[in-house]
Amino acid sequence: MSAKILQLNFKFNVSSAEYEEAVSPLADEFAAVPGLRWKIWLMNDQEAEAGGLYLFDDESSLHAYLEGPLAAQVKRHPALSDMSAKLFDVMDDLTAITRGPVG
Repeated sequence: MSAKILQLNFKFNVSSAEYEEAVSPLADEFAAVPGLRWKIWLMNDQEAEAGGLYLFDDESSLHAYLEGPLAAQVKRHPALSDMSAKLFDVMDDLTAITRGPVG
């Protein structure tokens, strides 16, 4: 169980279209984060909540992201609030049976 999942959620105080317009330019920056295998962007328009599911190679890569400039930029954005970050291990054997995209 070396791969790590980060679940990040937060509220936004702009329209969903404005949120998407604001974060779209960051997609390439996220794609370049060392140790990040993938990110799934999340949106719940009715609850004005967004976030992401991230798969990192290991815990050190995940913590380097959380302590780095891109995460700091997200944390201090004035349109975002009530941020929550949860870290999880990947259960490799069971995830393989259910075809989870973590291998």
